[in-house]
Amino acid sequence: MKYKLVDILACPECKNYPLELHVEEASNIKNKMQSNTKPECELFCSYLNKDVKSLNGAPCAECNSIDIKKGYFVCNKCNRWYPILDGIPELLPDYMRDAKRELEISISLGIKVKGTFIER
Repeated sequence: MKYKLVDILACPECKNYPLELHVEEASNIKNKMQSNTKPECELFCSYLNKDVKSLNGAPCAECNSIDIKKGYFVCNKCNRWYPILDGIPELLPDYMRDAKRELEISISLGIKVKGTFIER
């Protein structure tokens, strides 16, 4: 998964934007992209965790060379969490989530959860 995907994702339950990204495992890939002065993301740069309007230049080439393999999203409005496994974000509504499986995932990520909610 690429950081720029966060620019288009929202919580499937409460529709909050942007989701907070926590990266647990990532790898660098070869990237032939040149540095941009204009950001590729439209509203939010999750690589720098800033609104695009506040950026001076854009580290898009560096950002695009990173492939997120494992991590999770947190919705700061409703406190739901969503895993990222093998580079695939799993943003499912509550009724489609498997509580037992997600408990195992949360333990492997080292996060404390109560069902679909993260404990802060």
